Amino acid sequence: MASVGERKMTDSPEIRTSPRRPGMEIPRVFSTEGVSPFDLVDWDLRTAEIKDERGRVIFRQTDCEIPRAWSQLATNVVASKYFYGELSSPERETSVRQLIHRVTRTIADWGRDDGYFASDEDAERFYDELTALCLNQFGAFNSPVWFNVGLYHCSGLVGTANNWRWDDETRSVVKAESAYQYPQGSACFIQSVADDMQDIMRLATSEAMLFKYGSGTGTDLSTLRSSQERLAGGGRPSGPVSFMRVYDAIASVVKSGGKTRRAAKMQTLKCWHPDILEFIECKAKEEKKAQALIQAGYEANFNGAAYSSVMFQNSNLSVRVTDAFLRAVERGDDWTTHAVTTGRPMQTYPARMLMDKIAEGTWLCGDPGLQYEDTIQRWHTCPNTAPINSSNPCSEYMFIDDSACNLASLNLMKFRREDGTFDAQGFRAACRIFITAQEILVDHASYPTDRIAANSHKFRPLGLGYANLGCLIMASGDPYDSNQGRALAGVITAIMHGQAYLTSAEHAAHLGPFEGFALNREPMLRVMEHHRDAVEGIDASCPPELLAEAHEVWDDCLDWGRQYGYRNSQVTVIAPTGT
Repeated sequence: MASVGERKMTDSPEIRTSPRRPGMEIPRVFSTEGVSPFDLVDWDLRTAEIKDERGRVIFRQTDCEIPRAWSQLATNVVASKYFYGELSSPERETSVRQLIHRVTRTIADWGRDDGYFASDEDAERFYDELTALCLNQFGAFNSPVWFNVGLYHCSGLVGTANNWRWDDETRSVVKAESAYQYPQGSACFIQSVADDMQDIMRLATSEAMLFKYGSGTGTDLSTLRSSQERLAGGGRPSGPVSFMRVYDAIASVVKSGGKTRRAAKMQTLKCWHPDILEFIECKAKEEKKAQALIQAGYEANFNGAAYSSVMFQNSNLSVRVTDAFLRAVERGDDWTTHAVTTGRPMQTYPARMLMDKIAEGTWLCGDPGLQYEDTIQRWHTCPNTAPINSSNPCSEYMFIDDSACNLASLNLMKFRREDGTFDAQGFRAACRIFITAQEILVDHASYPTDRIAANSHKFRPLGLGYANLGCLIMASGDPYDSNQGRALAGVITAIMHGQAYLTSAEHAAHLGPFEGFALNREPMLRVMEHHRDAVEGIDASCPPELLAEAHEVWDDCLDWGRQYGYRNSQVTVIAPTGT
């Protein structure tokens, strides 16, 4: 049986974005009127099995109902990671049909009740479209959505209440009634930490809760005074690297989503911090310890005894470098750090020595990476609210402290037609559906702190991205490292980003812009203009019809944004899509 995508890829209708009705109109692109998307695919019963590097079976589930078109790898991932319930228990999920339905049905019902759609019929078409996209592997949500969404709505599961949510009736943040009634749906978090013991330990608690429900988090530790400064009552502070050991230990014992996936965290430090050299070197030193243990005969596996015996294996580290620091590196100048508490000058280092240490650590163990402070702030949509201080663990999401982002990714190969052309209209239609689903999730999710819950409602950042770019470039006959490959990546990214913000503006026309938009209107529109102007820089070697599509969507995006604002402060990220 032909898949939905194969039947529909050449006749995608134009996207309608007119706000003539109170809510979105949803045309059918990937689904068929009167037929359930689940009835349009063939199904198999399969065994999902995962073995470790020694060949021992560490997971096995029989009689899993899986779409025939899915690979065995996809079968193993979905059964081991995303089916809910203990193996052999009555509540254990056994079918992709169950999994996708509980997620898409829940989101569609929430959207209908919240007034996102022009009619109940549009809400049902949205359910069919989102279901077809997920079922036929056109796209997928981040892991916390599959872990948590729909367990209450479809199965009545409750869970222990620990998180916070937005209450629209009281217009305030309240404690969530249960874990699954308002599920944690975001994979990416950025949290703040203040320079006092209570808040340092508060961060440890909130990180643990994030890991429990399947998310990752990042924090800039530059707010913590260095080990070279003084405490108010005398003595020396521990410094951020010491507390990093505490955070790493917690991450090592709390599995992500209760599954076997490791917890994920990012820790950043700004290049002016007095402990910057210790931060740069800390993970490389632990790597050398691990190598010594391996030489002594300990298991070299990443989950083996050698690496589990050393620190910082659950953390990504990045140095926040400024343009001034990079110029000092170029000129061979010295670089002076300054105290967190007083701002007075502290240690001075050769800037090139610091950069060499960063490069050595990256070569040895992958850390630390770099985050470009001034460039990040120049492209910040909400600078009048607060600066961007850190990122999520994989660095694709950068926004203000105490914020969250739910992710989804589109499979680019599903939009490649048999003749090798890219279906831009179908791609835009999929972007519109997924951004709408992600937007609906924001106020129905819960968050680990009241500040994150409040900021999620106020700024509503989303993270739509894509996967399979390398495969698409190779299938197009272009080298991955080529002007043609980069041009194709650029134009597809521009179309996705523009359509995501155009959809956000469409929601703003119906529901109003995000609360922080008024304060940040001028800088946000300026950033949107930068994005529109960047389309001009895409190499002309890309398909001309895609370049024309990118120009069109960004012109529309800016026109709508100027008139209605945007519903979301951010809409896209390019996540690693590990699972």
